[in-house]
Amino acid sequence: MDGSRTSLDIEEYSDTEVQKNQVLTLEEWQDKWVNGKTAFHLEQGHQLLKKHLDTFLKGESGLRVFFPLCGKAVEMKWFANRGHSVIGVEISELGIREFFTEQNLSYTEEPITEIPGAKVFKSSSGNISLYCCSIFDFPRTNIGKFDMIWDRGALVAVNPGDRKRYADTMLSLLGKKFQYLLCVLSYDPTKHPGKICNIHCLEKVDAFEERHKSWGIDYLFEKLYLLTEK
Repeated sequence: MDGSRTSLDIEEYSDTEVQKNQVLTLEEWQDKWVNGKTAFHLEQGHQLLKKHLDTFLKGESGLRVFFPLCGKAVEMKWFANRGHSVIGVEISELGIREFFTEQNLSYTEEPITEIPGAKVFKSSSGNISLYCCSIFDFPRTNIGKFDMIWDRGALVAVNPGDRKRYADTMLSLLGKKFQYLLCVLSYDPTKHPGKICNIHCLEKVDAFEERHKSWGIDYLFEKLYLLTEK
């Protein structure tokens, strides 16, 4: 990484025109899990969430916490261990099964009657429920409202053309006095045809690693933003 590009004050691209036609199908996402292309998974959990977790929870317990596009995020167990009810949505059944296996949690599975072909996997303790379906089908379960949402990379992963629909879906799931913690990535979209969402965030850190050089980019920032009800 060039020394002149390491500053967190670097000028960023806000124009998503170069990415508006980027599309990744649900089948392609599932193939990523099958082929082990899940470098986005953090085995030790997300350090920005760990840093801001007390601010996020504010000492409360018994909250309903939603994880959109949850994968096998270890952070789900963090919230469950603190007495909260965790609900996640993930298109990959493999990812969901790996979560329960790797976290040494027994679970049951059952069909979701409102969504043909979909399933819900529930921990035996009852405080973690992971729905295997499209995020856009999820509201059909009439799951109710959530107190908190931890969105790490979900908004960024959604195809640019679907982001308005995604935002509307998230808004429909938020309860009163909600807290929405959003973590996104920012880089030069003219150099790597991935996905981007530039917003003003709570914290911004340099997330560039050696492996990112293969993308043809020379900077990568991770941003954290907390949304609350006005």
